[in-house]
Amino acid sequence: MAALRIIRGMTAQDQRFPTPVLPTVAMNLVKPTAPVAAIVHASTLCLRGKSASFVRHVAIDVTGTPLAGAFRAGQSFGIVPPGLDAQGRRHAVRLYSIASPSTGEDGAGCILTTTPKRLIDERRPQRPGDDPDDHRLYLGVCSNWLCDRRSGDEIMVSGPNGRGFLLPESPESWDYLFLATGTGIAPFRGMLMELRAGPAAARRIDLLMGVAYETDLLYDDFFVDAARTMPAFGYHVALSRQPSPGFTRGVYLDALLARRVEHDAALAASLRAGTTLIYMCGLAGMQVGVFRTLARLGCADAYVEIRGTAGSDGAAGVPPAACADWDDAEIRRRVRPSARCMVEVY
Repeated sequence: MAALRIIRGMTAQDQRFPTPVLPTVAMNLVKPTAPVAAIVHASTLCLRGKSASFVRHVAIDVTGTPLAGAFRAGQSFGIVPPGLDAQGRRHAVRLYSIASPSTGEDGAGCILTTTPKRLIDERRPQRPGDDPDDHRLYLGVCSNWLCDRRSGDEIMVSGPNGRGFLLPESPESWDYLFLATGTGIAPFRGMLMELRAGPAAARRIDLLMGVAYETDLLYDDFFVDAARTMPAFGYHVALSRQPSPGFTRGVYLDALLARRVEHDAALAASLRAGTTLIYMCGLAGMQVGVFRTLARLGCADAYVEIRGTAGSDGAAGVPPAACADWDDAEIRRRVRPSARCMVEVY
C-alpha cells in the first residue's frame, strides 16, 4: 500500500457524543531525505489462495534505527527505492501502512511489518504528448522492488508517519468497527493484535473486509482464528465479483455494512450512541458509500458532518441524515468524518 491520505474530520465536534483522545506519537524521526538502513527479516505471501494479485507480508528489522520502539499501530513508514526516476532524480519516498502492533512482531518494537501489493499494469497516456500506442507492461517501482527483497536484504526507510489513524487512549472504553478494502486491511491486523492482548479484548470489535474474490482475502487465517478465540470479535467479508456469505450475488462493503446494522440491534445501538469508533482504510472513494449507508440507517449523527450549503463552503447546520440521497460528487464535496470516524485512503 502506498500514497496514503487521511481525510480529516471537521474541527467543531457534536457535544452529544463522546470524543476519543488519540495518543501523542513520534513523527518523522527519520526524514525521507536522510533514510536509514533496515533489514528484511522475512517475506511471505498473505493471500488466501491463488489470485490474480500478488500481495506479500514483509517483516523489516529496524533494530538500531530511530524507528525501533517508536512506531504505533495505525501509523505508516516510508521506503525509498534505489535508483533514479525518468527525470534523473532520486525516487520519492513511498508510504506503507504498518501491519504490526506497536510492540512489533518481536514484542520489542524492532520488527515492523507491511503489506505491499505488486503493481502490474499496461502503460497508458497520462499527459499531453504521451504516446497513445505505448502499451508496454508497467511495473510499480517500489512495490515490486520491495516484494522482490529476500531475508537479509537492506532497504532504506523513513518515518514513522501519521497521527490521526490510531487506537485511542483508554481503548477499553470503546467498541470498534473496522472497514477495509484490499491492502487497507494492514493496519487492522496490528490494531487487532494490540486490542486482543489488552483489556479492550472484551469490547465489541467488528471487521468488515471487501475484496473482489474470496482468494483475494488477506490475513484470512489470522482473522478467522481471532473470530474463533475472541467472543467479542466478528469477521465479515464482502465479495464483489462472486456471491458473498449471506448474499446471492456479489456485494460491496457498504451493502455488507447495511446488512450487519439491520440485523444486529446491539451494533446499531452502539453506532447511534457514538460509543463505537469507525476506522476505514482502503481504496479512495470507499467512504462515500459508507457515509451514505450510515445516513440511511440513521447512524450517521456521530460520524458524519456536513460542510456548507449546496454551492457554498459556509457553515450550514445541515443534519448528517441529509446525505442519504446525495450523489457521490456531493458527498465527496460536502461530507467529512467526525472525530469518531477515521478515514485513510490511497
